Amino acid sequence: MSKSWSPFNIASVVLGFAFLYLPIVLLIIYSFNASRLVTVWAGFSTVWYRELWNDQALLDAAWVTIRVALLSASVATILGTLAATALVRFFDFRGRLLFTGMVYAPLVMPEVITGLSLLLLFVALDFDRGFWTVTIAHITFSMCFVAVVVQSRLVTFDRSLEEAAQDLGCPPWRAFFVITLPVIWPAVAAGWMLAFTLSLDDLVIASFTSGPGATTLPMKIYSQVRLGVTPKINAVSTLLVAVVAVGVIAAALVTKRREVRRRRDERLAAGG
Repeated sequence: MSKSWSPFNIASVVLGFAFLYLPIVLLIIYSFNASRLVTVWAGFSTVWYRELWNDQALLDAAWVTIRVALLSASVATILGTLAATALVRFFDFRGRLLFTGMVYAPLVMPEVITGLSLLLLFVALDFDRGFWTVTIAHITFSMCFVAVVVQSRLVTFDRSLEEAAQDLGCPPWRAFFVITLPVIWPAVAAGWMLAFTLSLDDLVIASFTSGPGATTLPMKIYSQVRLGVTPKINAVSTLLVAVVAVGVIAAALVTKRREVRRRRDERLAAGG
């Protein structure tokens, strides 16, 4: 089979990438526009980033968003990893089918339904809406994504490594942390990054569950865009793209470094 690319394949790839990333590239370019009109280029300038730095409302919203994303992604990763472990290793516990459905339901449920149901729950519990309600809501819908990612890795995990450690006297919980977790760590890190990105991006669920003092950055951007798009919004969006890109690159580098180290250890063990 020929490995050379045909003109059709090249054109398909170019058009596909252009469709996905050209709007983002234009957004980044126009964030450095000196004009107040986002569609009229008036020269290179960083004035909108300085304006953004002086906009306390946007900075407060960004700080709320980052705190919610960090906390919700961390908790969702822990709960999602535990849920994936239960689904992969325990097949006969009572209520497994119900538990599986509850874990996967947020994947297919519309965000409007999820947000509305959480709103009704908080109202019924007389729980004041704010930072913690948004965080709980983000944990609820992002945990399932972590569970799916980690479960796909646990399915191919060789449990004989854990069993060997337990035969040597290692308790089950310690075998999990010492043997299993380092092996599945790339999947856990990928799940955390996915949960973090989903939290940064969420608008619908946060709109239902937020309260005074808990306005997230997507909510702030949406409220300002309704009055007209300004280059300041482009600057905010560019910074969000940069944060996500840096996180993805960092995770990829860490994963690659671990893989290189693992292969080196395997060669040393084989040579010894």
